[in-house]
Order: sequence, then C-alpha cells, then structure tokens
Amino acid sequence: MSAPERLFTPRFALMFGFSFTVFLSAFQLFPTAPFHILALGGSHTEAGLFLGFLTYASAVSAPLTGAVADRIGKRRVLLVCSSVIAVFSALYAVAPSYQIMLGLVVVHGMFWSGLLSASGAYVTDLVPPSRRAEGLSYWGFASIIAVAVAPSLGLWVFDNGGWTALCIEATVLNIVMALIAWRLPADVARGHAMPRRLQDLVEWRVLLLGVTLFLYSFSYGGITSFAALHAEQQGVVPRAIYFTAFAIAIIVTRPFIARYADEVGHQKVIIPCLVAVVAGVALLSVATTRTGFLVSAFVFGTGFGSAYPIFVAHLMKTVDNQRRGATFGALIGAFDTGIGTGSIALGWIGERYGLSRAFAVAASLAALSIPYYMWARRSRSEVKG
Repeated sequence: MSAPERLFTPRFALMFGFSFTVFLSAFQLFPTAPFHILALGGSHTEAGLFLGFLTYASAVSAPLTGAVADRIGKRRVLLVCSSVIAVFSALYAVAPSYQIMLGLVVVHGMFWSGLLSASGAYVTDLVPPSRRAEGLSYWGFASIIAVAVAPSLGLWVFDNGGWTALCIEATVLNIVMALIAWRLPADVARGHAMPRRLQDLVEWRVLLLGVTLFLYSFSYGGITSFAALHAEQQGVVPRAIYFTAFAIAIIVTRPFIARYADEVGHQKVIIPCLVAVVAGVALLSVATTRTGFLVSAFVFGTGFGSAYPIFVAHLMKTVDNQRRGATFGALIGAFDTGIGTGSIALGWIGERYGLSRAFAVAASLAALSIPYYMWARRSRSEVKG
C-alpha cells in the first residue's frame, strides 16, 4: 500500500496562517458591531444589517471575484483584498453613524468575497485530490481556531478599550494578512479571457446544489450576529461561550468525519451533518442555561463544521480545474446569501418575538436543506445521465 500523499507543506502552512488572521480579525468585528450599532441608536434589525449587508455584497460579487482570481492569479487577489479591508477596518473607527457603517460594509463585502474565493481555490490547488475533504478540513481549522478566540477577544477589547481600539486592532491584523499574502508563492494565472456572459460567469450546476448551503447557513448568520446577545439576555456567561464550544466541537470531530467521508464517499456523510445542524439550532432555541448553550454549540458545530468541506470536496470532483475560483464564487454566493438573510431576518424576528423564536425559525429552515439536497442530488444525476 502506498503512503498517503503529503498534506502539510510550507505553502499549506502559510495559507493556514493567512486564513487564521482573516477570521481572527473578522470575528472580532462581527459579534461586536451589533453592540456598537445599538449604542449609536440603531435597532436589533439594523444591528443585524451589518453582517447581512456584508454577506449580501459578498454573495453578489463572489462569482465575479472568483472568476477574476482564475484570470489574474489567486495570490494577487488575496494581496489586494487584504490591503483594502485594512482601510475599511480603519474607516469603521471614525464612522459617525450606523448608517455610514452600513454603507461601508457593503463595499467591504465585495472584497471579503475575494478573500474567500481566492483562498479556497488556492488551497484546493495545494491538497491531493485523494485527501481533499481531509485537507480542506485541516485548513479550515485556521478559521475555527480563530472563531474560538476572536469573539471573546473582540468583546474584551470593546469593553475595555472601546470601538476605536477594536477597529485599530482589526486594521493591524489585516495588514498582517497582506504581508502573509505577499510571502505566498505566486500561483499560475490562467490565460483564458474573462467570461462575458452571465451564464458563462456563474457555475449554475454548483448553485443548484448550493441552495442547500443557503438553507443551513441561514442559521449561522443569526448565530454569528446574535448568539452573544442571546446569551446576555439569558444571563449566560461568558457571552462568547457559544463560539468557543462551537469551535472546540469542530476541532474534535472534523478530522475524523472528513477522513471517513473521503473513504466511504462524500454524499453518504452530508445528510447526517445536516441533521446535526438542524438539531443544534433547535436546541439553541430552547436553551436558557450555560449547559444548554454548550450542548447546542457542540451538536451544531459537529454538523456545520464538517458539512462545508465535505460538500466542497464532492463538488470539486466534477468541475474544471481552471474554474475553481468561479466554483468557490458560486458556493460563497449561496453560503453568504444564507448568512446575510439569516442575520437580517433573525434580527427582525428577534426584536419583535424574541431570539428564542428567531432561532426556532432558523431550525425550521435548516430542516428544509435535507429534502432539498436529496432532490437536487437526484436531479443533477439525471442531468448528467
């Protein structure tokens, strides 16, 4: 039996560091921005618009930024986007109103999609196809570890140093991201021309299955924006405990689930992951104690943390290597639309009916991802046949 192909290379380590810094910066900003918007006179609905607007802008622009990465090179896109987001992080510090913040975050979201599309495609080029789910899962630990510490760190900086201090820290982290991107070896830019027609720009086959991501990422948008606020309302401390437990669950379970998926087939593992997502959000809707929050976070993290890399690994077997950036763009479009819609909708529902009911709605929508995925998989197989 031949030895497994190598996963951990110097370039893989650099991309791990890059992604860790990306999410360390972003997930200090995302959970704290709602508190700052409320302090500026905004409502819960308007607080949810911050993440909502960012992810909508990301979703709309992701097919384009993914195609640009295929055309000019993923490293260049990472370098440019990191530098621009550093500027926006600084601008948040001096924005005098939440309306201006919401205007800035729309443009921020366009460059955010470039980071996600280009980094995902860059790493996919690095990992061996036979270990793709496992490789993407290990790379994903960078974001998971960052999410485990970033909200607590961000809330601490916000409580003790204020919003300006938090934005300055985010600016510095984004400059560090740009320096890491500069150190990355250049990838080979594809010489083909940019698609001129919408039907050629977007990977429609990917979007068909990507609706599954929309349905279950809806809940993640609400959790990212309001889990800390929900904990505060329920008297659960520390406020960021959900994010920490969520991250630990992924770290503990993801390597084993992803390796198993590579061995037995990705499609066999996706539905159990979706079931765990639904159960985790449903548990959060009724959680009133620290134990309840921890159980929900662990169940949700087990399903959510493994679903995405397995989903990507499955799709990458069927797309052109020269369209990996565009493929990630289509996936991010579906994923970020779900996150943005969840953040906005659950903010509106939470303001009127309470966050517990808002998370119950999210669990119901996530449950629809299971029959939809089964239908889309069957439809796609029939088209291919």
